[in-house]
Order: sequence, then structure tokens, then C-alpha cells
Amino acid sequence: MELQQASNVVCTCQRRSGLQGQIRPSRSAGRLSEAALNRSLPPKKEQACRCQPLRAVQKTMAAAVEAPVLEAPAVDYKHSLLAGREDYDKMYKRSIEDPAGFWGDIAKGYHWEQQWEDDHHNHNFDVAAGRISTEFFKGGRTNIAYNCLDRHVQEGRGDVDCLLWEANDPGTDRRMTYSETLAEVCRLANWLRAQGIKKGDAVAIYMPMLCELPIAMLACARIGAVHSVIFAGFSPESIASRIQDCKARVVLAASAVKRGKKAIDLKSMVDKALDVSSKEGFEVKKCLVCHNASSGSGKEVTHMKDGRDVWWDTEIPSQKPESEVEWVHSEDPLFLLYTSGSTGKPKGVLHSTGGYMVMAGTTSRYVFDLQPGDVYWCTADCGWITGHTYLTYGPLLCGATNVVFEGTPTYPTPARSWQVVEKFKVKQYYTAPTLIRSLLGSGNEHVTAHDRSSLKILGTVGEPINPEAWKWYSEVVGEGKLPIVDTWWQTETGAHMITPLPGVFPAKPGSATLPFFGVAPAMVNEHGHEIQGPGEGYLCIKQAWPSTIRTIFGDHDRYETTYFAGFKGLYFSGDGCRRDEDGYYWITGRVDDVINVSGHRIGTAEVESALTLHPKCAEAAVVGYEHPIKGQGIYAYVSLREGEALDDALKKELVMTVRGNIGAFAAPDVVHWAPGLLKTRSGKIMRRVLRKIASKEESQLGDTSTLADPGVVDQLLSNRP
Repeated sequence: MELQQASNVVCTCQRRSGLQGQIRPSRSAGRLSEAALNRSLPPKKEQACRCQPLRAVQKTMAAAVEAPVLEAPAVDYKHSLLAGREDYDKMYKRSIEDPAGFWGDIAKGYHWEQQWEDDHHNHNFDVAAGRISTEFFKGGRTNIAYNCLDRHVQEGRGDVDCLLWEANDPGTDRRMTYSETLAEVCRLANWLRAQGIKKGDAVAIYMPMLCELPIAMLACARIGAVHSVIFAGFSPESIASRIQDCKARVVLAASAVKRGKKAIDLKSMVDKALDVSSKEGFEVKKCLVCHNASSGSGKEVTHMKDGRDVWWDTEIPSQKPESEVEWVHSEDPLFLLYTSGSTGKPKGVLHSTGGYMVMAGTTSRYVFDLQPGDVYWCTADCGWITGHTYLTYGPLLCGATNVVFEGTPTYPTPARSWQVVEKFKVKQYYTAPTLIRSLLGSGNEHVTAHDRSSLKILGTVGEPINPEAWKWYSEVVGEGKLPIVDTWWQTETGAHMITPLPGVFPAKPGSATLPFFGVAPAMVNEHGHEIQGPGEGYLCIKQAWPSTIRTIFGDHDRYETTYFAGFKGLYFSGDGCRRDEDGYYWITGRVDDVINVSGHRIGTAEVESALTLHPKCAEAAVVGYEHPIKGQGIYAYVSLREGEALDDALKKELVMTVRGNIGAFAAPDVVHWAPGLLKTRSGKIMRRVLRKIASKEESQLGDTSTLADPGVVDQLLSNRP
């Protein structure tokens, strides 16, 4: 897992030319009084912005701009770790001015086998000054699995529930205490060591939401192995590319899963992926398969390859329930998680151990007010970063009880979420706006029929939440009594970056509010000049935070080019934002070629490449458009080979091609036949206009004079689906 040295990096500013929408001073988004804020607002600069046009951003926040509503903290919420805004301001100021001291004091709350050095923190975000790097707790040695499990058991909480599993079909569940979870983690850790897996080796995990999934992650962490969880919905080709990229010699898999009414044979997809890898010269040594009885299929229908595939329930129970801890250095890698990039090839985001551990635990504690024994439910899958930080590591670092939910929160009825909340007496509920919008349209009776009195905090993640959904979530689910934490962060950031803190300062529906400790946002224009006061621009971060992405695995040059070359000395998030007159941040959407579908980032180039694998597709261009449930949908323009015609059958084939090569979650929602793809004279696709056509905003197409064939616009408008 050795990281590559950086070479010369070319600035990416040129790639942002020709973007749409003006950076401008923002309209007030529900201005707060100074008394409500309990502080003096920073001085405002009355100056016009003269930057180049900002790239077109998605309009998720349009309603918030037009009709913001101010909501005060819930009066019934008295449990905040902070006394109020004054405490936040004091802690935030220190976290920015003295990050080493601030985070060092917090890190003392975790077990370190070896203390870090006095001068433990440094970072460089300027490519001109040398290699981009971040370091926290230099010289320290720890283990995140030990801090998640052993620490609590040794403190007398071994009998507290650690994992509460709820099957896809109601009526089947499982409980594991901290002691039981630790024993199972140790057994799997011993088995991995018996396969020759050691510190720094990669292990791929392709499993649904079973207890065995977080157990697998923790077992890898216990021995210093680097886990790479692959969402159990990716195609065999996507699985194979990730296995080969991280060079995983062992795969941990499951036989099958049932999601809603649909049964999915996961093992067959793993088999195909390993066949692809084998043909391309990479062999996986072992595949440990967990039989998932809740899928409804028996072991006899699962294909097992002799010498490679073995069953979990025959291999693991015989292992010892104790396992030696591998004490790793703070900057040793913890996991790889692949996320979509604008170039088409997924990026292996690498997070290190110490900084990630401290940030995951601290954000969980302050944002969700997580206390030992709290029953916490994050509806995300561990195949995504939310499932890593806020289903596995963060809650367990706090000693909470985690709900692990196998199914979909609307099956068999839209009441399922609230049935689970009532059953387990969930205190913190963290989900995506996509689900909230879906439940909103199903009727309030599904919510109100169930006891939700255990709830104390509601959260949202993955995309900005529209004000209508926010208010429904607050008034119907929370009965107007509960704080909502609308969190902004990324796979690359590892943990919350901009987020409300419950009971500390007022919320505005649709706003991520204010930065978390140690996070120094910078809103900049096209030229990288910071915009002071209210305005709109690119969202960057000025200095490192503990869970900063350390590199893109095997491609440090791409890491530097993607996140740091565009704006001098800044981490560029790829998101646009507005900041209102009260300093609150509003995320306006991606400003690169990545679509956010139900909180999942999907690279447009990735989908385009999959579409062109179909023999009848000559070329494709993919853009995002506003979707009432998913936030953004995938809109695909396709040009066919000469003599081919687009009909419903071919549309289905194209969609299935994407499903087969990436996964069902990346399937286009709309397929639009295009006689041409609106190229400029230099051959570049004018995606700005394609987005407008997809969004039915033909009156706002803007300048099309640089198109090689402007007549294609009329053709696209005339045959729009």
C-alpha cells in the first residue's frame, strides 16, 4: 500500500472555462437577529464580484433561496454537549488557531499504545510548495477496532448491545453485545491471519447489510489490514476493477440478499468478477462466503469453487475468540473506498487511522449527541462512506448501539422505518433526503401510527434537503420537538464538515449551517479569490482536518490535480455554495461532471463509457436533472450508429448495459436520442445546454454560437422524450 510520489501537476483552472451562472452576492436566506445568534456578525464588504461565470449547478436549493424559513432549536432539547453558541465559538476559534493542541486534547479520550510527538500535526495544501500531505498525531500508535470494542468491554460495557440487526422481512432480527461482537471480530481476524493477511494488505468486502459486514471491517482494522468495501449492487466488472486496483488477495462475500421482494444472487457476481480478474492476470487466493439465510436461498444453490471458496459458518466458529491487536501508526492506512470521478475511472480514496478515528468519534459525539448505550440508526449502506463513518466506526467509538438494517426502509410498507424505530427505541435517526421525500408522499398515517417518543435527534445526509421535505421531517416525524442536523461532507472528507449542532444555534431548512470544529471553509471565485461575506462561489477548505483524504491509491498525481491544483493552497470540494448574511452555508450542488443520485456520487464519464459498450451506441453524453425523489436523475443523450433507430427495446438494452457494467443505481432514468451531441467547433460537448434541455429550460439555453451545428438544438428539443 505504499503511496506514490507526486510529479509535476498541471493546474485545472482551464477546465472551468465556459461555465454557466454568475457568482453574485446572495439574497438573504432568512436573516437572524444578533440576539438569536448570540454573537456579532462579521463585517460585510460591499463589493461587486467580477469573476468569470460559475459552472452551472443543480437547483436543489432553489426553493430555499426563494422562501427560506428560520427555525429555532427545539425547546425540548436540553442534552447538547455545548451550553450554547458562545461555547461553540470558543471551541471553533481554538480548533482553527491551534489545531494540534485542540485535536491533541480530544484524542486523549481514546486509547493510544504509544503517545504522539509534541509536534504531531502538519500539512501542505499548496502544490507549488511541494508534495500535498496531511499528518495528525505523528508518532502515535493506536488501533481503531480496539477503541471501538475492547475499550468498552474493559470499561464494563461488554453486555451492552452493540449491533441490532433487522432483516429485510419483518419478524427476523439478531442482537450482539459488545463482548459477542468482539469475539466474532477476533475469530475473523485470526482466520485472516491464517490466510497470510498482514498489516498493509488489502481485503475486499462485498456483502449486504448483515452484522458480518461491520464485523469484517473491524477484523481487518484489528490486524492492520486495509479494507475496501464494495457496495453490494455493483456489477462484476466494477467489482473486478476494484479488486485488481487494491490488489486484494482475499474477498469476504455473502451468498445472496433479499431487498424488498427481489432476491439477488451476490455470490454469482463475485464469481464473475473473479473470473474477469483471473483472465486479466490477477488471482484471488480465498473467498470467504457468509450464507445469508434471510435471502431465502439455501447453501446448495450457491456455487463454491474448490480450493478458493469456503463457508463462513464452517471456518470462523473454530477460531479462537481472542486475537492480538496490531498497533498501527496514526498515518497507516485504514481503508480504501472507491468513489466516482469526472474522468470515468473510480478513485480509491485512502483514509488513515488516527485522524479518521478522532474525527469520526468526535463528530458522532457532538452532531448526534451520542452517548454509550444510545440506540442509533443510520439507514446508509456500508458500501458508502456514510456507512463507514456513521454506521460502523463513529457510533461504536462512542459506545452506542447500532441498528444494521438489511432491507429497504419502505418495504413491505412505508411504515417500516417507524416500526423499526418503535421496536428498538431508536434515539438518533440519520437518513437521506431521497427517503424523506419518498415517505412524505406516502401519507402521514404511516408515521403517526407508531411510537417515536424515543427519538431525540433527526439527521440528513448525502445531498441538500429541500425545505418542504425538511419541514415535513421536522413537523410530522419529529412533531416539531426535535433538532434536525442537515450535514454536509464527502467521501474525501471522511466526516462531517458543515453541520448544525443540536440545540446550539438556529437552523434554516436546507442550510448545512456552520462549519464543524477544525474546518475552515473558503468560498472563492473562478480565480481563487476568496469572497467575503454573503455571496456564491466554489466551496474550498483552507487547512487540513484530521480525516482529510490522504491520497488516491496508486495515483498521488491525480489526488493533487483533482483536489488541490485548481485553487492555490486550498482543498477544492467540487461543490458550489452560497453563504448568507448570517454566515450560514447552503450547498448548491456539484460543479464538476459528477451526478448525485440518492446521495450516491456517479461520474458522468463512467455512465457514458458503459453506454458506448453497446454495439449500436456510437456516442453518449450524460447529465443530471432534477428528480422529485432522488434529488438528481441520470439523463442520457445517445447517438446511434448509422442505420440504427432508437425504440423502446433498444432503450431497455442501453439501460441494462449500464446496469450490467456499473450497477442498477447508475441506470439512466431517461434515454434521449441525439442526432449529434452539441459539440463546439473544438470538439467539446456543451453540457451546459444539454442540462438545460434535460431540465426543460429551453428559454435559458444561453449562448450557442460556438456550436459546430446549432441546428442540433432544435432537433433535440423536437424529439425530447
